[in-house]
Amino acid sequence: MVDKPAGMTSHDVVGRMRRIAGTRKIGHAGTLDPMATGVLVLGVERATKLLGHLTLTAKTYVATIRLGYATVTDDAEGDRLDGASAAAVTPAEVTTGIAALTGTIDQVPSSVSAVKVAGRRAYDRVRSGEEVELKSRRVTVSRFDLLADRRPEPDLLDLDVIVDCSSGTYIRALARDLGRALGTGGHLTALRRTRVGPFSLAQARTLDQLAEEEDPVTLDLDSAVDAAFPRRDVDAPTATVLGHGGRLPTAGLTGPYGVFGPDGRVVALVVERDGAARPEVVLRPSG
Repeated sequence: MVDKPAGMTSHDVVGRMRRIAGTRKIGHAGTLDPMATGVLVLGVERATKLLGHLTLTAKTYVATIRLGYATVTDDAEGDRLDGASAAAVTPAEVTTGIAALTGTIDQVPSSVSAVKVAGRRAYDRVRSGEEVELKSRRVTVSRFDLLADRRPEPDLLDLDVIVDCSSGTYIRALARDLGRALGTGGHLTALRRTRVGPFSLAQARTLDQLAEEEDPVTLDLDSAVDAAFPRRDVDAPTATVLGHGGRLPTAGLTGPYGVFGPDGRVVALVVERDGAARPEVVLRPSG
């Protein structure tokens, strides 16, 4: 897990980690915007096999929303658009606006998102000067709380917020929509992801910290599977069968789930179907 710095793309982080770890076999499980910081899940060597099976649907962000004007990109990196003074915005209005964006909502992604439009990323089209209109999608914002507020200038109002949400939710779009609802315009000035699925900042390290470590992997394969998937423990003969790619009797678990041998090490990710538990990915082959 990397604590991504601002100003780097997720691809940039992968490139740096390849140099730190001395291997090209590194991938990431979902991107973060260049301006964003925080938890970026990477897989190294065998752990890259897990990336396509992770269900990282629950995410937590802390962010700063600036009311007073909007931007082309819905964040501080975009050109400024028209707005209106936030001097008269009251705490009660902010609370009402946040409440309206909490729960299951239909959200139009930011125009500079990675959503594809006719085969091209929306952000590529916007940066080429095109106007992009995206369709709304259903997302869940289970928590949208105001932590603090302040006025950097009389006409501006900064809101520090924390958001728990489903995958596919755009925090920039929440800032945009809150600003619209309050009649001032709004955009993000800071964004930090503190949790994605079962992984949090507690397990993440900066790139500089990882470069100083003898082993830059912050969470070993066994711990990662145990954290991210249901678990099934089996005896040594059964682990050997599975390590050879064999099937196991079902255990009534919804998959994929991790199967661990008696030594506590993961053998494979397994899915139950057609009356048997079948390996999706063998992580430690037998023999």
